[in-house]
Amino acid sequence: MNVEQARHNMVEQQIRTWEVLDQSVLDLLYAVPREAFVPAAYRSLAFADLEIPIGEGEKMMTPKMEARIVQELALRRSDRVLEVGTGSGYLTALLARCASHVHSLEIRPALAAFGRANLERDGVDNVTLEVGDGARGDARRAPYDAIALTGSTPLLPVGLREQLAPGGRLFAVVGEAPVMVAQLITCTAPGAWRSIELFDTVLAPLQNAAQPPRFRF
Repeated sequence: MNVEQARHNMVEQQIRTWEVLDQSVLDLLYAVPREAFVPAAYRSLAFADLEIPIGEGEKMMTPKMEARIVQELALRRSDRVLEVGTGSGYLTALLARCASHVHSLEIRPALAAFGRANLERDGVDNVTLEVGDGARGDARRAPYDAIALTGSTPLLPVGLREQLAPGGRLFAVVGEAPVMVAQLITCTAPGAWRSIELFDTVLAPLQNAAQPPRFRF
C-alpha cells in the first residue's frame, strides 16, 4: 500500500466531500499519521471509510466523522478540551494539535492503555489521559472551552453543557438508533446556550450514557 497516496485519497474522496473544507483541518489529517493509531491487524484499512475495531467491543470512528468533529469545534490554541472516550487516541491527537491541553477520559482500562501508548509514540505531550466514566462530563475540572463525546447519548445531560466556559462548544451525537443527530451546543453567555443540528448519523453509545425516562406498565 502506498501510504501517502492512501492518505491523500482519504482526504480528497471521503473527508473533503463530507463538508470538511477548513484547510487547517485538512492539513492536520496529513500531519497526524492515522495508521499509527490503528491496531496492527487492521493497518491496511487505516484510511478506509470504515469503523475499525480496536478491542473491548469498541471501534474507531470513520475518518470523516473525526475530521468533522475537529472542524465543528473550531479549536483555538488557548482552549482546554474534554474528550469523552479516548479509544485509539487518534482523535485525541488531532484535538491536541489544535488546543492548549486535552483531558481525555476512557472508561475501559485496556483501551486507555492502547490510546496512551499510541499518543506517546506520536510524541503528544499535552494530553492528560485517565481511566474514568465521562458520560456526564468532568465537573471537577470544568469549565472547558470544548467538549467532544466520541459515543452517542440518548439524552444529553444538562450538566454537560453547564461545564462549558462562555464561548465553549460541545459536540455530541444525541438519540437512539436509527435516529441520531450530531449537535453543536455553544455557551453564548453564563447560563445561556445555543444548539444547532449538524447532520444525521448513527454512532455506538457511550457506556453509562444518560437515558430518557421509560414508560412502564
